[in-house]
Amino acid sequence: MLRSLSLQTKENIFQQILAGSAFFVVAVLFLFFLTLLLKSLSAIWANGFNFFAGTIWDPLTGTYGAFPLLFGTLLTSLLALFLTLPFALSSALFLGEFFRKGLAASALRSSVELLAGIPSVVYGFWALLVLVPLIRRIEITLGIVPFGVGVLAAALVLTIMIIPYAASLSAEVIKLVPQDIREAAYSLGATRYEVIRRVILPQARSGICAGILLALGRALGETMAVTMVIGNANKIPASLFDVGNTMASLIANELAEATDPLYVSSLVQVGLLLFLISALINLTGRYVVKKFSVES
Repeated sequence: MLRSLSLQTKENIFQQILAGSAFFVVAVLFLFFLTLLLKSLSAIWANGFNFFAGTIWDPLTGTYGAFPLLFGTLLTSLLALFLTLPFALSSALFLGEFFRKGLAASALRSSVELLAGIPSVVYGFWALLVLVPLIRRIEITLGIVPFGVGVLAAALVLTIMIIPYAASLSAEVIKLVPQDIREAAYSLGATRYEVIRRVILPQARSGICAGILLALGRALGETMAVTMVIGNANKIPASLFDVGNTMASLIANELAEATDPLYVSSLVQVGLLLFLISALINLTGRYVVKKFSVES
């Protein structure tokens, strides 16, 4: 039957399939948002602005303030991103510029990418066995209450988890920088450092930013590993060594035991807030990437 169709008809069918797939993705995203919005309407009306500004989350009294959760989510994610940047950029430059070919390079690249495939619960167990005792020793040395778990532990395990996302994409973008530009810079007397700083990084910065934002999105939504080491205390942490909580961890911990309709709706509202923050960061990232692409 397909053989009897004209080339133009086949092309139209193919375009319709592509358009349908694209609209399906948009429809799923809209349904996600609509479902979260409808399920959280009762909490939105009941909690009001106190949901964003309140610092107390107490289901027993019906008080639902999500500011500590928002603060903990942004603090751990941004701290992890800050710690990730030097390691991810160094790995990307090493794999994309200095060590591009060969068996050892392939093994190293596979090892970096393998980190992205490890389940988050495994990261959480590793953090409990390695990071938490190490941080506890540091706290004892500094004269701090030795919780071990807390914001710092969560940020460190997030750092290890998101390095592959930023490093892999950045390395591929660096390899795509045209060789002619490199050779032109070297012919003008530029050193290796100057070529990397003034040629490669400006040409690849849009892709590097995309990798960084992908890593940030991964950090914002991480649940299990953070839940196991952050302490799960619904309060604003006083320091990096203090315990705290994130929006994703709160939902994972409390949704199963939530029976009151307002309690369930408030948890859904937390999910809606996390969804909107992720969407906002994604839109901001697209603008930044587009701006850098135009300037390059």
